[in-house]
Order: sequence, then structure tokens, then C-alpha cells
Amino acid sequence: MTQINSYLTFNGNCREAMTFYKECLGGELVLQPIDGSPLAEQLPAQMKESILHSTLIRGSLVLMASDMVGDEGLVKGNAISLMLNCSSEEEAKTAYKKLSEGGAATHPLHDTFWGALFGDLTDKFGNQWLLHYDKSMKK
Repeated sequence: MTQINSYLTFNGNCREAMTFYKECLGGELVLQPIDGSPLAEQLPAQMKESILHSTLIRGSLVLMASDMVGDEGLVKGNAISLMLNCSSEEEAKTAYKKLSEGGAATHPLHDTFWGALFGDLTDKFGNQWLLHYDKSMKK
């Protein structure tokens, strides 16, 4: 099946951000620094510790990221959010609390008219998250 994964771009703090997301969401984090890659020779020495590619995987959750910013620089906006469909109310509450630390809890988790627990936040790296738990999926 075709799948869409979120891919975040950072400007030198990818390692910090992905480590934070691992602490918040769990899973296995793989970081590939520029140093040791074929690109290392082509890039300035100060970029060697930057992250070429990273992947955080926990079950079907896949979050990818990099420090590889294009010539236009890093431009953050509100056009993309990371939607986290949680498997329990507890997971939603825990993730919301952890992800919003140092950021902004813009819309706290609340019961919605469509039968879900839903809320959104902006994390300390400026990324927007939507957290959702479908209460009809309770076991």
C-alpha cells in the first residue's frame, strides 16, 4: 500500500528535535550525520555534525527529518501539521503533554462532536501537531 510519511527539515537542530520526538513518542531513532557520508567532502566542515537523514519508527508511525536546508533557507509556516492518530486516550494525553513542553498548547485536548478526543499544539521547534483519538475505537 502507498504510504505518506512526514519529513521535517531543520537548520542544524535535527538531532535535538528528533531526540525530543523519540522521548515524547517512543520508537527507534536512526540518525545519519553528514560526516561519514559521500556528501561530507562536498559540504562545509561546519556541517559535518548536521543530520543528512533521520528516521523515527514506532509501529506504523514514521517520522523523517534532516538538516539539509536548500539555498532559500528554512521557511516555517502553518501549511503542514503532523497528525498523530493515537491508539488510546492515555497515549493522546501523554503525547500532548510532552510535545507541548517548551512550545504552545494552542488548543488543549477536548471531546469533539465527531466522537474523538482532539487537540493541537506547536512544539518548541515551531512544528504544528494535531492529536486525535477516535473514542469509538475503545476496546
